[in-house]
Amino acid sequence: MKNSSEKTNVMRILGQHKIPYTSYTYSGVISGADVAAVLKQDPRQVFKTLVTVGHTKTHYVFVVPVCGELDLKKAAVAVGEKSIEMIKSKELFPLTGYVHGGCSPIGMKKLFRTVIDQSAGNFETIIFSAGKIGYQVQVTLENLKQLVPFELADIAGS
Repeated sequence: MKNSSEKTNVMRILGQHKIPYTSYTYSGVISGADVAAVLKQDPRQVFKTLVTVGHTKTHYVFVVPVCGELDLKKAAVAVGEKSIEMIKSKELFPLTGYVHGGCSPIGMKKLFRTVIDQSAGNFETIIFSAGKIGYQVQVTLENLKQLVPFELADIAGS
């Protein structure tokens, strides 16, 4: 783990908006829980970004702790859909501009309705992908809201 000198698009966007952030890099790690361990951070404070499609064919972004899973039933309720499902990996890049494992709520090709698990409210800052595998950023929810309108809801399962 080190603070990164290379900037990802997410870091450039944060910088352009004068939003303070901490960046981290890592290598050779696959799971989110492993990322939290390498960064020496509480895994409940490290989040993953998931892109879904609802029954109405609307896309949604859900941000949940790396140590948990997205509860599809709770997610559907949170956005008023009958059902929600994960999009296929091959659809992720054309839709968001991000690859699987490097998806960030900041800087997607389009702004999608975004819901962050309510547990994020327990922390001063949260950590999530900086838009590239091996890169993470840490920001406050208040600062994140300047770039990505979101709501907090109970959407995580175990």
